[in-house]
Amino acid sequence: VQLQASGGGLVQPGGSLRLSCVTSGFTLDPYATGWFRQAPGKEREGVSSITSRDGRIEYVDSVKGRFTISRDNAKNTVYLQMNRLKPEDTAVYYCATGGPLLMQGVADYWGQGTQVTVSS
Repeated sequence: VQLQASGGGLVQPGGSLRLSCVTSGFTLDPYATGWFRQAPGKEREGVSSITSRDGRIEYVDSVKGRFTISRDNAKNTVYLQMNRLKPEDTAVYYCATGGPLLMQGVADYWGQGTQVTVSS
């Protein structure tokens, strides 16, 4: 199983980025795929998740209205569209797969991180 995250970069406040997480090697679709982030000196937090079967979505309160998670099952890819980025969104972003407690950090597989830096 592999999870490949990409799409991070440097963006000015108010800007946008789209992260991608390509999954491979799964015999069965995972229950959910999600995005997490960890800023320097802070604990990792769940940002958003989406279930494979029914597309049920969760967001952490701090990104509601700004971030949108979506999936393309044909491409085995989950996206995180991040708009109106703020400096406090700066972190390493990870994708992961797991079960119903995924947003609480209970994951089966993790991808490598992609750095998102929001700065003027």
